[in-house]
Amino acid sequence: MGRLVMQYGAPAAVEAIRARALPPEFAAQEAQRAHEAKQDRTPDLTARLNAWQARLAAADPAADLEAGERSGARLIIPGSPEWPTQLDQLGLGRPLGLWLHGAADLRFSCLRSVAVVGARAATAYGAHIAAEFGVGLSESGWSVVSGGAFGVDGAVHRGALAGGSPTVVVLACGVDVCYPADHDTLFAAVRDQGVVISECPPGVHPTRARFLIRNRLIAALSRGTVVVEAALRSGALNTAAHALSLNRHLGAVPGPVTSGMSAGCHKLLRERKAVCVTSPEEMIDLVGVIGDDLATPSRPPAVPRDKLNETTRKVLDAIPVRGGAGPASIAVAAGVSLDAALSALGGLAAAGYIERTTSGWRLRKQTASYRKAPDSAVLEPPLTPESDPTDEPPFPDDDFRA
Repeated sequence: MGRLVMQYGAPAAVEAIRARALPPEFAAQEAQRAHEAKQDRTPDLTARLNAWQARLAAADPAADLEAGERSGARLIIPGSPEWPTQLDQLGLGRPLGLWLHGAADLRFSCLRSVAVVGARAATAYGAHIAAEFGVGLSESGWSVVSGGAFGVDGAVHRGALAGGSPTVVVLACGVDVCYPADHDTLFAAVRDQGVVISECPPGVHPTRARFLIRNRLIAALSRGTVVVEAALRSGALNTAAHALSLNRHLGAVPGPVTSGMSAGCHKLLRERKAVCVTSPEEMIDLVGVIGDDLATPSRPPAVPRDKLNETTRKVLDAIPVRGGAGPASIAVAAGVSLDAALSALGGLAAAGYIERTTSGWRLRKQTASYRKAPDSAVLEPPLTPESDPTDEPPFPDDDFRA
């Protein structure tokens, strides 16, 4: 059907189906194509014509348009102002038209959009991550495209609505049919802030095949797709395959290795088909414009010890936790000169890192705050175990020193 419409146009294709007579040159081309593809048999065009003609006879376009108008839906076709031109990349699989129901403009909504897909039976982890992605993408001015199902889809749509940007729901049924039924409130909110779309005319109910067919639209409408959770057999992986076939960016969120709901994501990562994505910022970095949408590099939390110069760090590491040590032994243990050790010891003592005892210098155990050392020493008071954001002890223990 895609080849017929692309070669002759939709009106001519309808007339050919109504007359049950395909153009002779088209039939010859189909036979040649089957031969070049080394198919076992030539496609039975007569059987296809009969099937198409039966569906055409049962169709009532005027009634569909009237039903759509009653529900507030509208129909767009290629060339319409609201038609997303990226759908043309589907080639022969491009939809012939789309039904829309919602306040947002579909084309503008999809200019900066990310598809977020995942399992219907999402875990609490998956639903939480999906909601975070929805909020983060939306607050950054990116639209979210998904399928409106239970689990990951519903969570990401709710997050997108909370962020204030449009969200796009791609249905496998008519836009006037609420499936799943429990999402009637969600779809109503989407129509106010975003748009609900479908290839199916009003009144059409979903089937298993229609869910798989609509997945290509989710992948094609967005700049990239991220899979939050997916089992090894999952419709989300079908969407991921469409994204790869369209050369779109594909991300996957890692999950617990013990979770079967993340096995599909891990498979994509292991086979290097997807990029590991752990935050909305990283997804925007993946699909955004170079130089404009870069994610902030992740760095470990800074601790006061990081600001010590190399000599001072060596001296601090050489000071015992218990007992005490003299400057000479500390200088030998640190591998620095005695003058350098004495200078570092003075700065460390002023900053509150160490203290002098009758047996020598040792690390200070008090948790009170101390004044900072002079800027020349580049020292700061140590963090206590309770306040250290790295959850690491500020000083090494005896076992580590041994």
